[in-house]
Amino acid sequence: MKNLFDATVINNMKLKNRFVRSATWENMADEKGHITERLFNVYRALAEGEVGLIITSYAFVSREEQPNPGMIGACDDSFIEDYRRLTAMVHSYGSSIVLQLAYGGSATTFKPEQRVIWGPSAVPEIGTGVVPKEMSKDDIRKLVTEFADAAYRAKQGGFDGVEIHAAHGYLMSQWLSPLHNKRQDEYGGPIENRARIIMEVYEAIRKRVGRDYAVLIKINSEDFVPGGMEFSDCLYVCTELAKRGIDAIEVSGGIRAAKELCNFRPNIDSAEKEAYFKRYAVQVAEKTNVPVILIGGVRTFEVVSAILAETPIEYVAMSRPLLANPYLIKQWKNGDTSPSKCIYCNQCRSPQGNVCVLNRR
Repeated sequence: MKNLFDATVINNMKLKNRFVRSATWENMADEKGHITERLFNVYRALAEGEVGLIITSYAFVSREEQPNPGMIGACDDSFIEDYRRLTAMVHSYGSSIVLQLAYGGSATTFKPEQRVIWGPSAVPEIGTGVVPKEMSKDDIRKLVTEFADAAYRAKQGGFDGVEIHAAHGYLMSQWLSPLHNKRQDEYGGPIENRARIIMEVYEAIRKRVGRDYAVLIKINSEDFVPGGMEFSDCLYVCTELAKRGIDAIEVSGGIRAAKELCNFRPNIDSAEKEAYFKRYAVQVAEKTNVPVILIGGVRTFEVVSAILAETPIEYVAMSRPLLANPYLIKQWKNGDTSPSKCIYCNQCRSPQGNVCVLNRR
């Protein structure tokens, strides 16, 4: 039987427990995307708190594209030394760390008038209304190379792996959605075509970092909006990536336009409301035989224990509960299994940084 504090391995990445801190945009990097001392200390607390695997906030892979303010970057070699310091610190506490790689696209309102924003098709994003430039074949090749280059920088920077962000309506997620992908070429239409760029990004990353380096993906189970990506699309992508050697799959869901069915659902105040993507994650695990990471409203020790005992899910990820208490996993390990003080009020985000309201000074 799986135990919450089992030592496990994903590819060559050693994990001291089954807890994952899911990627969380902290809004604390400097204007160029470099880590500040304030952000460094956020990761220090998570490592001190004995989170087995820390997945960073999404790092922009293209110099021309920064989806949100305060994001970290991976678009050139200037980031490598910063990351060596960060990863060395995390490793000193026995935790592992993965860099999440992303291209935000039109699912943002951050200075869209000041930059060219790519998309599968030139249609308004369903939530923001931002109209991107339809990507040419040359644009696609450029972006695939930028993902691979960023992954190689992550490896040079000491990260234990990378995660491709293909969820929550960002660009890789938009390619899978018929709402945003209206193309008539080999990148549009049936799911085999809509998923093509994700396969190309994965293969390019794998070629650059090698077979012995952990490559993960975060993907929507569904978009939860009419006409968007459906679970059958998710299963296709996951099974194809499994054939190609993906090392782990983090199953999430929803885009901002899904409102109460988005990825950061509010008011999770009972066990029945927790783990709202569980049924999808279970099916992905059964279909692919790849380690699956479940995210979505998990906050109590009892629910986490039951998920591991009763399903093929291998890992459980949390975000908001660790904003409220980055030492939660250490607390649970030491025998205090009371839940995080997070009440899922979704007031974490502020212009000064994403900090739990209960921790603001």
